[in-house]
Amino acid sequence: MGLKECWTYVRSDLYRITGKKQMTWMSLLREGFFDIGFRFMFWFRLQHLPSPFNLLPRLICRIISLRHHIDIERGTKIGYGFKIMHGGPVVINVSAKIGNNVNIGQFTTIGSLSLNAATIGDNVYIGPSVCIVENVNIGNNVTIGAGAVVVKDIPEDCTAAGNPAKVISMKTPGRFIWRRWEVD
Repeated sequence: MGLKECWTYVRSDLYRITGKKQMTWMSLLREGFFDIGFRFMFWFRLQHLPSPFNLLPRLICRIISLRHHIDIERGTKIGYGFKIMHGGPVVINVSAKIGNNVNIGQFTTIGSLSLNAATIGDNVYIGPSVCIVENVNIGNNVTIGAGAVVVKDIPEDCTAAGNPAKVISMKTPGRFIWRRWEVD
């Protein structure tokens, strides 16, 4: 990934927090200092630069990961506008595929024992303490309620909750995804 593409990912993550398309150094520093989730994602994005430019970002990302218990491996495919709410802890398996404009709450796990984790669509809100287990597909514009355990596919445009997670509503799906980054 080149520097221009990396900065586009960083801008999309920052936009989800500030609501401003133009990234300023002051907003970058402010959110990098105060928002743990953004701080992690900033260094996560930069570690995808070509070697040797990715050595320092990889080290800093690892330090933040250990300090704040955000365990997302470098090879995880994460789309534009990813937001970790409340700083973690979060665990995401390296085989997970995450779409654009996804919010992830604290104490969330997206896991798999067989390296075949979930595929998550665009504009998805995943509440706190959610477990998404193994090979499930979560559609676009989905809200997953707090404490849900997702073991089966969830269709598009719905709200799911419970253990195991079930569709509970088809009204106003994706309503918690504000400031959506539009992909060109």
